[in-house]
Amino acid sequence: MEANQHQRETFRRLHEAHCFVMPNPWDVGSARALEQMGFKALATTSAGFAWSRGRADNQITLDQTLEHLREIAAAVALPVNADFEGGFAIEPTQVAANVTLAVATGIAGLSIEDATGDPDHPLYNFELAVARIQAARQAIDETGSGVLLTGRSEGFICGRPDIAETIRRLQAYAEAGADCLYAPGIHKRDDIAAVVAAVAPKPVNLLINAPYITVAEAADLGVRRISVGGALARTAWAGFLHAAREIADGGTFACFEGLPKVDAMFLGR
Repeated sequence: MEANQHQRETFRRLHEAHCFVMPNPWDVGSARALEQMGFKALATTSAGFAWSRGRADNQITLDQTLEHLREIAAAVALPVNADFEGGFAIEPTQVAANVTLAVATGIAGLSIEDATGDPDHPLYNFELAVARIQAARQAIDETGSGVLLTGRSEGFICGRPDIAETIRRLQAYAEAGADCLYAPGIHKRDDIAAVVAAVAPKPVNLLINAPYITVAEAADLGVRRISVGGALARTAWAGFLHAAREIADGGTFACFEGLPKVDAMFLGR
């Protein structure tokens, strides 16, 4: 537990100044590779993990997620932030219970989303969404763990790209106890700057899953934390599918040129 506490304290300090990149591994191997590259923290990706299990995003159970979090947190010496989706529950009391289980896996932070999964009503109503963050906050506080809570508003990736409503929600989540705020899908610089200003001094996480901005440019806008979601996993899948398609369609193996020496990364572990 002392190691976990050190990681949690380190994770909180990372949010206090400057801007850091928190890439998203999808298994132990990718987590250890990223650790070796010098990143200061990692985050899980629900999508990347689901694809590794032959599932679509949001088709993984709570128990599968908890086991994945334990595995990743134990595999590296870095703080790990959990993509905890919507807390695997609707009602605040059950969100709190599940957050308590997540904290016990050794993670340093977790996020709670406000997406419902219902295309007709893609966001939880405002009062319920805020209550869910409050419940997560109380659950974390009761553990005494210091796990960092991120409040996510999903409007821009679930068909409700309204910056005013997104800001209203993020401000409310900050008031409800979220330590970091996150609106995946925003990419216009004016919107990013508006979110940063609206929740200041609390830090903002920016999702960069396309080449629309650099780390330096995001930092200049006041972004404190950057994640990439499932983009690294998608990159790996792109290489795999391209190579397999060449073999299946053409019977050639040019895709095997210049491959990395993967064993070299893990020798001595």
